[in-house]
Amino acid sequence: MKPGETVIAMRGITKRFPGVLANDHVDIDIKAGEIHAILGENGAGKTTLMNILYGLLQPDEGEIFVYGEKVTPKSPKDMIDLGIGMVHQHFMLIPTFTVVENIILGLESSKEPFLDVDLAEKKIIELSEKYGLKVNPKAKVWQLSTGERQRVEIIKALYRGAQVLIMDEPTSVLTPTEVEELSKILKRMAKEGLAIIPFITHKLPEVMAISDRVTVLRKGRVVGRFETKLTDEKSLAREMVGREVLFKLPKSEVKKGKVVLEVRGLWAQSDFGVSALKGVSFSIREGEILGVAGVAGNGQRELAEVIAGLRRAVAGRVLIDGRDVTNLPPREIIKQGLGHIPEDRMGMGLILDFSIAENIILETHSDPPFAYRWILPFKKRWFIDQDEVDKYAEKLLLEYNIVAAGKDTLARHLSGGNLQRLILARELSREPKVLVANQPTRGLDVGATEFIRRKLLEQRDRGVAILLISEDLDEVMSMSDRIAVLYEGEIMGILPAEKADMKEVGMMMAGSKRAQSLEEPA
Repeated sequence: MKPGETVIAMRGITKRFPGVLANDHVDIDIKAGEIHAILGENGAGKTTLMNILYGLLQPDEGEIFVYGEKVTPKSPKDMIDLGIGMVHQHFMLIPTFTVVENIILGLESSKEPFLDVDLAEKKIIELSEKYGLKVNPKAKVWQLSTGERQRVEIIKALYRGAQVLIMDEPTSVLTPTEVEELSKILKRMAKEGLAIIPFITHKLPEVMAISDRVTVLRKGRVVGRFETKLTDEKSLAREMVGREVLFKLPKSEVKKGKVVLEVRGLWAQSDFGVSALKGVSFSIREGEILGVAGVAGNGQRELAEVIAGLRRAVAGRVLIDGRDVTNLPPREIIKQGLGHIPEDRMGMGLILDFSIAENIILETHSDPPFAYRWILPFKKRWFIDQDEVDKYAEKLLLEYNIVAAGKDTLARHLSGGNLQRLILARELSREPKVLVANQPTRGLDVGATEFIRRKLLEQRDRGVAILLISEDLDEVMSMSDRIAVLYEGEIMGILPAEKADMKEVGMMMAGSKRAQSLEEPA
């Protein structure tokens, strides 16, 4: 391939699902030696378009050309054979297999019926050195960091001869350091003549930093094509959403009330049986957001789960409104006024094979007005009042702008942004006293991010005590009243947000500095 040569042309691509027009006559060209970003809100049709290109879905209308030849892929294998690879947002790796075993899985061996592992390892090392994809071929996948697993997925595609690499939300699960490493890798690959398609949504600074061209989708249609150097973040955001987007929302002055959430000397273990929290202490008042900054894997998930009753505390206490809720069942903690937005919206936040209406009442299905009691001589039963559930679900669909065919739509058919809005609707509609929001905007587009942040600030204004856990340092700095920095399960310091310095917070996140005071005076 020569740089600038059109490798892929998609013409008039149209795809319909029940009640949704996902792609509406989309035209797009991908050239060799470029990084081409595809932007759009969650649900704009990016993933559908790329799944069609990769052969996972077939279009209802339209044509695909590879190197000028029309192709009609029936499966991903057809596109892999043509040199097109895809790295999915949720990695397709087997944790108990080694790197080399994952990469050669399903491929023919030169030593059939035996595997030629030595030859495969040699080729993997060559690819990793060529593109700067440092990885140990003999390591088990479960031993690797998220960034290393992504490198394995990239090598897996290159091993199969990919000349075009489609990357679904490539930075959404990476730390800032890993994002920087990935950017270098992608630029190096583009220089070697590969065509790279990262469809990144809300991380516009990264789009500006690494892409050469940008195509913007909105509601399934192409609404803009840009050379990256000739546009800016605000213009791209406006094209994505169809209106001006505020990247930093104004915060009103709120008079802080009494302490609602107290965490005292909290210790907890990780899934591997080692200490993930080491004597963590803090308190949050009514009308206050305490942001937790830290690189992924430093105890954030364990902290949220212990407070929500999803993980046992080894020592220490959690109090809500003065009542000790340590190690109580989640349902009891919810009754004390806790709302919880979990880190994993698909695995923990929702039941994907339940409808929107069913997910909305998950925590309250046995409480009035959704349930009523029918008493027989020997039995007492609870029954769901479906009319009440339907009415409530329809109200929240409108209030939280959840885009779906209706209340009976299964959760698995919603985009990431709409899944998060659904969780938000369920948790906030119960009017909690305390809200634990763990990575509430991760992987969301600029419009959905703005919506979520507005809702969190509304809750703050209402007097809710909010624990905001986020790997997006800009989000923590702009949304919080105070900032706690977590490193290897310890709080390195708690700083007033208006006095927090990005460089100082970064040093605390790296464990190289502690604040003089661990708690802001009451």
